[in-house]
Amino acid sequence: MRLTLSRWYSALVFDRPWLVIALLLLSVAGFGWYAQDFRLDVSADSLLMEGDEELEYTREISQRYGATDSVTIAFTPRNMDLLSDESLAIMSAIGDELLAMERIESVNSLLDVPIFGDTPLTGISEDYLTILDEEVDREAAREEVRTNPVFRNAVISPDGTTGAMLASFEADTRYTELINRRTELRNKRDAEGLSDTEAEELAQVSEQFDAYSARAAELRHQDIAAIRDILSQYDEEVQLYLGGAPMIADDLVTFVQNDLATFSLGVFAFIVIALGLIFRRLRWVLLPLACCAVAGIIVVGILGIMDWKVTVVSSNFMSLLLIITISLTVHLMVRYRELRASRRFSNQQKIVRHAVRAMFLPCLYTALTTIVAFGSLVVSGISPIISFGWIMVMGVLTALIVVFLLFPALMTLLPAEKRERPNAMRASFTALLAKTTDRLGNKLLWVYALVFVVSAIGIARLQVENSFISYFSEDTEIYQGMKLFDEKLGGTLSFDVVVKLDDSANADDGFDDGFDDGFGEEEAAGSNDPYWFTADKMNRIERMHEFLDSHPQTGKVLSFGAVVQLAEELNGGEVDSFLWALLYTMLPETLRSTVLTPFIAIEENEIRFNVRVIESDPNLNRNQLIEEVRTGMQENFDLAPEQVRVTGTLVLYNNVLQSLYQSQILTLGVVLAAIMLMFLVLFRSLKIAAICIVPNIIAAALVLGIMGWLAIPLDIMTITIAAISIGIGVDNTIHYMHRFRREFNRIGDYRQTMYYCHSSIARAMYFTSLTIVAGFSILVLSNFIPTMVFGLLTSIAMLVALLGALTLLPQLLIAFKPLGEESHPGASQSSGVVQ
Repeated sequence: MRLTLSRWYSALVFDRPWLVIALLLLSVAGFGWYAQDFRLDVSADSLLMEGDEELEYTREISQRYGATDSVTIAFTPRNMDLLSDESLAIMSAIGDELLAMERIESVNSLLDVPIFGDTPLTGISEDYLTILDEEVDREAAREEVRTNPVFRNAVISPDGTTGAMLASFEADTRYTELINRRTELRNKRDAEGLSDTEAEELAQVSEQFDAYSARAAELRHQDIAAIRDILSQYDEEVQLYLGGAPMIADDLVTFVQNDLATFSLGVFAFIVIALGLIFRRLRWVLLPLACCAVAGIIVVGILGIMDWKVTVVSSNFMSLLLIITISLTVHLMVRYRELRASRRFSNQQKIVRHAVRAMFLPCLYTALTTIVAFGSLVVSGISPIISFGWIMVMGVLTALIVVFLLFPALMTLLPAEKRERPNAMRASFTALLAKTTDRLGNKLLWVYALVFVVSAIGIARLQVENSFISYFSEDTEIYQGMKLFDEKLGGTLSFDVVVKLDDSANADDGFDDGFDDGFGEEEAAGSNDPYWFTADKMNRIERMHEFLDSHPQTGKVLSFGAVVQLAEELNGGEVDSFLWALLYTMLPETLRSTVLTPFIAIEENEIRFNVRVIESDPNLNRNQLIEEVRTGMQENFDLAPEQVRVTGTLVLYNNVLQSLYQSQILTLGVVLAAIMLMFLVLFRSLKIAAICIVPNIIAAALVLGIMGWLAIPLDIMTITIAAISIGIGVDNTIHYMHRFRREFNRIGDYRQTMYYCHSSIARAMYFTSLTIVAGFSILVLSNFIPTMVFGLLTSIAMLVALLGALTLLPQLLIAFKPLGEESHPGASQSSGVVQ
């Protein structure tokens, strides 16, 4: 069968090159059409761990308490007082323009804050005063709002110079309806299975949800852009910063898209320059670029057809596809040039055939091992990493097919290249590595042993903590905005603490007067709502609020506990149960929707605390903070574990971070075991397989160790670097070992074989690494830290993989002689290159 496939391949590629090119162009046109459906997705769901039960609970809580998406605007006048007429007029104008937007439901700001002054607690009504009323003393109002437990650090900064405007989007009922039905069907499928009708409905609902969520994301992007346009009109008079989870998610998309557009061109330019400097022939620049273009368009088209959304994690898939495609192409190019130089009288097609045949097996095995490396990510259990793994598996297969179709087809049509004399300068680096390896001998093994120990120490220093603010450079607007929110407005991002009170706390508490009013259960339940607000219960809620507010890494805490504090201030002391029941019935509707319904669920006997986090705190340990809150609430308020739930997007993301250690160990273990098995199949020797795996282990350990020593946190993006470094290292190892074994059978001397390989296959490895490092070095100029780190670590991984394959691997072969004894022992004393 292998012979049949080989004949079919030769007949197609070498005998009908125009047909191959036409088919590839047709594929490019077809897949290029579907490339328009290619989408980025950096929603909260795209950064979550698959199967996390907290996700469904978080959605349930959001719906129960009416939490909707919102953005906050930090408002700091430049040359006027915050409460001056001009400043308040600008704030009012901005609020009016925001409310005029189609999907903005409400805007709350200093203009809406009730000014109580000397109003007694029982005097609160719908006719409360605001900052705009003439009879209000604004300086006194500033002091009142600054010290108001409900509004301080929320609508005004502690220094009274910065205000906040909260723009809330209307609830998306269609989104909620679709996601609830999808969740319901998925849960039933996992628990008891679905009927054919229900399975069909689940497929339809999932398709509808995917389409609708994409449209909703686009509308949210338009809304954020429109808000920024509104704010830009007032930039001269007021310093305005936009904050909030929707803004951060949208900016993540924007940064990734800009980096893809800007740095893709930069990477392309640098690679073109590197290829030109290395090969000095136009064809050797255009050929790899043609292969990259065809493979890239086909992969993007496949993603569009299959509706695979690309997340922040997988946004660099095109860069990696570029690495793999160029690597395959350069190996073919170098092999062709070697044959062209030594067989000047052979015809073009014969040399191309020989080059393709010689490189097919090593390239096939490198592709398969790279697929295994990326395929290991699917066992991580983290949705975006699983998706990234599958995308790269598909991408590597595409690159292999494209390169071995397009390269030989084009080369068959091109005239033979004139014989080029070897450039000593371009070969000097690999020759230097051969001489260094020869000179150091077994000392080199001790050097790498030391490197491994230092790397292991660095790995022990790895952390999984990371904050969203650390994704951006300090000179970017989003960083400065988040910093301002942290310092003056109690933080931007938050998590929820939901407390289920004891059933006994919901008793009548002395309010049963023995009178039967004749109402049914539903009416009675509603009429008893005021009696839920007892003095003991309110005092307990207040103490919970104070506990959460006292933690050094929490910012503003929003809860009914702040209302309790305010009520006590206005009452001049504690409020009894009767007055609480009265206040519940008297509370103005405008305040009820702000300070009551988002935090109290009477029917569930449940309370909610929304806790903001100081993201810019250098001592922030998100997991420790969440655990301290959870255990502290249980211990300080005598609550059972099931009575306290800490939830929200930050908690979900923290769950992902905490799974990264286990995921990293699991994926590395899987990939190393699988690659070891493939080495056994390829080289049919346990000794060779063990030797070949060592440089890859050290390469992965060194990259992770560097992350530990440089305090680069292990997050949802950097977790892929280890798999990348192994995938790249395996390519170099296989190419070098495949050539070394073949040449050793001819030369019979380990050192001479090393020198020969360093003057041949090592040059292809060197050229590939140099080209990629040159291209990816430009990524360090990005303002988006994950992109910069990816470029830096990818370049390091390339260099480490190259050095390991050209120094450690040959020395291990020389030291342990896995290919048997030398047939020309006397030649081992020489260090010349076999020609």
